[in-house]
Amino acid sequence: MDTHVQALPDEHDTRIILCSGELDIATTPRLRAVLEQAAADGIGRTVVDLSLVTFADSSLMSALVRAHHTQHLVVTVPLTSPVRRIFALTGLESVLNLAPDLASAASPEPEP
Repeated sequence: MDTHVQALPDEHDTRIILCSGELDIATTPRLRAVLEQAAADGIGRTVVDLSLVTFADSSLMSALVRAHHTQHLVVTVPLTSPVRRIFALTGLESVLNLAPDLASAASPEPEP
């Protein structure tokens, strides 16, 4: 499976980034560049959808942690995804904002 990283048009001050395939040391720089652009654009919230990612390594975790420090990041990782286990093993489940599906991750947040 080919790796794809695609940023959708912004909606409600949210940028959704769809990822599929394998995110490893060779392919994660694509995601890192899109995340850096979202931060530079001053987007209010960035949603990274990993629902169709079949493999990930530590380079993905590093990119997500870096982005977490520069922007409001929500990561979609279904509970049954093979990638979800990496979040559990690394302890990032309690650090990153995880959502089980894109609909809940991308829904507009209520005003305070």
